[in-house]
Amino acid sequence: MSFQAYLDNIEEKTGKTPRAIVELAKARGYDNPATKAGVIIDWLKADFGLGRGHALALVHVIKNGEKIDAKWVGSDSVHRDPSDTLWLDGKATNPAGG
Repeated sequence: MSFQAYLDNIEEKTGKTPRAIVELAKARGYDNPATKAGVIIDWLKADFGLGRGHALALVHVIKNGEKIDAKWVGSDSVHRDPSDTLWLDGKATNPAGG
């Protein structure tokens, strides 16, 4: 599953766009570099019912923003993303077709 697919699945499961969840995390101070991933994962599990893999995808975005490493971009695997920039504003509005 691609990184973007994880984010799209999170939206389907929670009814919230990834950006909305990131904003909630920032309001709690979870974008602070000192905040441990486990704290964020526990919050995402408790409030949104997310499993570890989906929560870790959001932890990355909360801590690092919407850019991913170029090594994950390409078309040679189902795990690859088409761009190094993740779409956080909802699957239906993704110009790449979400």
